[in-house]
Amino acid sequence: MKKFLNLFILCLALSLVVFSNCTTAKALDAKPNAGSENLDQNNIDKAVEVFNHGQKKLYITQSDIDLMAKLIYAESRGEPYEGKVAVASVVLNRVLSPKFPNTIKEVIYQPKAFSCVNNGHIAAHPDKNCYAAVYDALRGSDPTNEALYYYNPSISTCSWMQHTEKKDTKSIGHHLFFKC
Repeated sequence: MKKFLNLFILCLALSLVVFSNCTTAKALDAKPNAGSENLDQNNIDKAVEVFNHGQKKLYITQSDIDLMAKLIYAESRGEPYEGKVAVASVVLNRVLSPKFPNTIKEVIYQPKAFSCVNNGHIAAHPDKNCYAAVYDALRGSDPTNEALYYYNPSISTCSWMQHTEKKDTKSIGHHLFFKC
C-alpha cells in the first residue's frame, strides 16, 4: 500500500509539472512578434488571453479581464446578457480603432469615456455573468456590429450623444449602440 501511495504521489506531481508546462507553452505560443499592438513585452508575458480580430491581436491580461468585468457590471447592471457582451465588445472595438487608446485600461480610463469611472476608479463588484460576457466578447461575439459608442437615450445627459449622427445603430436592452 505504501508503494502504491508513493507511486500515486509521484504520478500526481509529474502530471502537475506536465500540465504547468503545457499551459506555459500555450501562453508562449500565443505571444506576438515584436511590435505588439497593445502591450509591451513585460505585459505580453502576463497575457492570459489573445483576442484575434482580422490581422490584429490583442494580448489580454487578467487585470484587463477584471477591469472589463467591473465596467460591465457598472455600465450594464440590469441589462440583458447580450447587452453585457455588447459593452465588452465596445471596449475591444475601441482598442482596435485608431481613434482610441490601444489598451483596455487606457480605453476604460479615458476621460469622460464611461460614466461609471470616477477619479480613475469603478465602484463595482462584478458577478459571474460579467466575466462570462468578457470571455464571450474575447471569443469574438459582438452583437453591436463593431460599435464604438453606446448610451441610454432615456437617461443620458450627454448632448453630444443625443445630437450626433449615428450609423449602424442597434438597440440592446436600454442602450443604443452605434458608430459615427
